Amino acid sequence: MKTNSDLFYPMNEFYGLSGVPLPQVTSVEGSEIPEPCRGLLVHSRDMTSTLTEFYGQAMLLHVLKRVKTESVVAREIILVTERDGRNAVYAANKIYLDMFTPEARQSIFEERIPFGGILAAQRIAYKSRPIAFFKVTADETINRALGLTGEQTLYGRRNELLNENGEPLARVLEIVPPGR
Repeated sequence: MKTNSDLFYPMNEFYGLSGVPLPQVTSVEGSEIPEPCRGLLVHSRDMTSTLTEFYGQAMLLHVLKRVKTESVVAREIILVTERDGRNAVYAANKIYLDMFTPEARQSIFEERIPFGGILAAQRIAYKSRPIAFFKVTADETINRALGLTGEQTLYGRRNELLNENGEPLARVLEIVPPGR
C-alpha cells in the first residue's frame, strides 16, 4: 500500500521544505475520478498539451519554488490559461537534466515554457506513464495555488515521462481544480 508521502511524490518534498504537513491523500482507480477531471488525468499524454486542448488556449508557466542540483531541477508550479488566467493545474516535477540537450536544458532553466511545451518544441520523443491516481483534501497550500477556498476533494495523478529507452525524463505530480 502506498503511503501519503509515496502518493504525493515529488510534491511531498516541497511540503517538507516548507514544514507543512501533507494533506489527506487517498489512492483511487482512474475510473473513480469524476469528469471532467478524469479526462484531464487518465491518459498517457503530457499535461500541457491535454490542458491546452481542454481549455482551448495556451498554458503559461508560473514557478512557485525550485530546487536545482547539477543533475535535477525540481519545481513547484502552476499552469495558467494564457487568455483568461485560470489556474489549470498545480504540480510538482523533477526533471532529469542529463537526459536533455543543452538547448532543451536552457529552455528548462528559462522557466517560460511548460515542460510539455519544451518536449514538443524540441521534438523530444517520450512516453507518459501514469503511476497512480489519487484524491486529495485541499489544504491551504493547494487552495492558494489553485485560487480555491474551503475544504474540497480534488483529484490528481503521479506520472512519469520516459524517453524511448524507458529512462525517466521527469517525474510529476499533478492536481487539477474541480470540474467547471
